[in-house]
Amino acid sequence: MKLVKSENAHEEQRSSSKNREYWTLTGWVKTWADVILDPVSRLLARLGIQPNLLSMIGLFAALASGVAIAAGYISQGGWLFLLSGPFDALDGALARTAGLESRFGAFLDSFIDRYAEAAVLFGILWWATFHDRSVIVLLSFLAMVGSIMVSYARARAGGLGISCRVGIFTRLERFIVLTLALITEQLLVGLVIVAFMANFTALQRMFHVYRQSLHE
Repeated sequence: MKLVKSENAHEEQRSSSKNREYWTLTGWVKTWADVILDPVSRLLARLGIQPNLLSMIGLFAALASGVAIAAGYISQGGWLFLLSGPFDALDGALARTAGLESRFGAFLDSFIDRYAEAAVLFGILWWATFHDRSVIVLLSFLAMVGSIMVSYARARAGGLGISCRVGIFTRLERFIVLTLALITEQLLVGLVIVAFMANFTALQRMFHVYRQSLHE
């Protein structure tokens, strides 16, 4: 009886987490992503393109963005970062379409995402350091910490058997705000939003794991 109750609690937890995900921009986009990405991914599959190749192209675009920003080409860096987005979205869709999904592919995708975002934030931090913009340096650091902790919270919770997709400011939201901030060269505004909301989301996930652990 206790085992059945525990299984039901875990099932309710997964369902609740899934519903909360759809409340976010990321969740909403996922409901429409297949409609947009499937035709493109089918074409790429016919051409024999590998998902990991798309992941690497996206990473190189993000690294180029970080270098451009560090050199003072803020807006251009924003456009390069924007260019990396479609490759990041297509690699997973292509893997599903071509039947090439693997645990390593999923790991590599997440692994690359962390480096891509860190490259852009480090580019901002580098530029700000050599232009005596101490507030931008601080905000870049806080944004980087927040983005890492959001991802870490989900990964660590998953290792404990707790689904943790909740939070109002996930990677997609960070990508959009950071890209707009770079293109418009409104770094202060963009970084304030990312730094605050990313760390707030990390705390949301910590509280979610705490609540779920009470039901064990």
